Amino acid sequence: MEKHLTLETVDCFVEAFEDDPKNRLALNAVTQTDITTVALNRDVVNRVDHTYSHLIETPKVTNQKSSGRCWMFAGLNALRLETLKNLNLDQFEFSQTHLMFWDKLEKSNFFLENILETCNEPLDGRLIQWLLSQPLSDGGQWDMFINLIEKYGVVPKSVMPETQSSSNSRRMNSMVVLKLRECASILRKMHGQGGPIEALREAKGKMLQDIHRILSIHLGKPPTQFSWSWRDKDKQFHRKENMTPQECYKTFVGVDLNDYVCLINAPTEDKPYNKLYTVQYLGNVVGGQIVRYVNVDMATLKQATVEMVKNGEAVWFGCDVGKMFQRDLGILDLDIHDYELVYGTDFSLDKAGRLDYGHSRMTHAMVLTGVDLDHDEQPRKWRVENSWGTEHGDKGYEMMTDAWFEEYLYEITVHKKYLSDELLNLLDTDPIVLPPWDPMGSLATSR
Repeated sequence: MEKHLTLETVDCFVEAFEDDPKNRLALNAVTQTDITTVALNRDVVNRVDHTYSHLIETPKVTNQKSSGRCWMFAGLNALRLETLKNLNLDQFEFSQTHLMFWDKLEKSNFFLENILETCNEPLDGRLIQWLLSQPLSDGGQWDMFINLIEKYGVVPKSVMPETQSSSNSRRMNSMVVLKLRECASILRKMHGQGGPIEALREAKGKMLQDIHRILSIHLGKPPTQFSWSWRDKDKQFHRKENMTPQECYKTFVGVDLNDYVCLINAPTEDKPYNKLYTVQYLGNVVGGQIVRYVNVDMATLKQATVEMVKNGEAVWFGCDVGKMFQRDLGILDLDIHDYELVYGTDFSLDKAGRLDYGHSRMTHAMVLTGVDLDHDEQPRKWRVENSWGTEHGDKGYEMMTDAWFEEYLYEITVHKKYLSDELLNLLDTDPIVLPPWDPMGSLATSR
C-alpha cells in the first residue's frame, strides 16, 4: 500500500466488504443492536455453573451504586466475614461512607503536599499536568485501604449510613476537584512570589478546612464515639457503648492488616518478576504506608489465591472488569463475546501488550470467595463477590473462568503465611519506583 490512503484503495475495501454476505448480516445486526449482544456466545452462557468445590459462606452482596468505591467495598466485604464470625451474625455491613469521608480528606492533603513538592516543576510539564488531571477520585488501592483502617477505624453502616453523595459521588467530586485545583494555583503563585514553606503550609491548613466543610455537607460528620446494639443469630441482644472507630475495628474485626501483601502479575519487560515496586505520587495518607507490589509469575499468584480460598479466607483482588464480561449474567469468560466472528479479524494483543499499549489496566476491585478445582487440584473457575447489588449474576456474585483470571486479573492481597521466604524478604528491600502514569498506578474505580 502507498503512503497515502487513495480512493482506489478504499474502493477495494468496499468491494471486499460487499463480496462477503456475512459482513452485510453483521452490519444489519450491529447498527440496530449493541455489539456485546450481537457477539454474545450462547455456548458459553449455556455452560455457566455457579457451583464450586470450595466455597466461603458469605452474606448478601453490597452495592456501591454510582460511585467508584469498589476497592473500599471489597476491603470491608472481606473484613466483615471476621465480624460475622466474631459476633455470630447472619448479615452485617460496615459504613463505606465513613471511610470515604476520611479518604477524600486525606487525598486532598496528599494532593496539596504533592503540589508543594513540585512547585519548581513547569506548569505545562507532564508531571504537573498528570497531578492536575485527577486531584481526587473515588478509587484506591489495598495499601491505601490499610492507611484508612489504621488511622480512622471502622463503624457499622447504621452509625454513618449512605448519603446521596456517597452513593452518587460525581457532583461532590467535581466541587472538591474544583477547589483543589484552585488551591494548587494559589500555592504555586505563593511559591513563585518567594513565600516560605511555613506560609504555604499555613495556607494549606485553611484550604483543608474548606475541603472538610464541603465533605461534611455532602457525607455527614464522622463519629468520634458511638454506641451500637445488635441481635445475633441466636436472638441474643448485645450492646457496646462509647466505642471509638478504632476500638470498633479491634473489637469486631481484629485482623492485623500488616500481615497481608499485594502481589501483582505484570508480565512486561520493564517489570522483572520477584521484585518490589511502588508508584510515584500514588497514595492517600501523607506519612502512611506507601503502595507496594511484589510482581510474580501467574503460577505463584494463583497458587497463593487457591490456598487462601481453600482455607476459608476471602481474597481482595484487582482486575480489568470491562473486558470480556457479560454484566447481567455475571460471566467473566474469554469466550463470552465472539468479536472475531462478527468483525472477521483476530484480536491478538497478549497481556503484556495490552498493558504496554494502554488497552488494559486495573479498573475494579472485588473479592474471591470460592474456587472450583478439578481432579488435579487445578482451578477451573472462581466465585467473585461484587459490590453492584443483587440484580445481576447469581444474586450479585459473578463467575470467573480461570482463563479470564490469567489474562485480566492483575493484583491480589495475600496473607504472608502463603508466601515463600524469598518473596517475603523482598519486603525489606527498597522498591523500584514506577512513574505515576505506569499502568500499575491505576486505581480501582469502576461503578
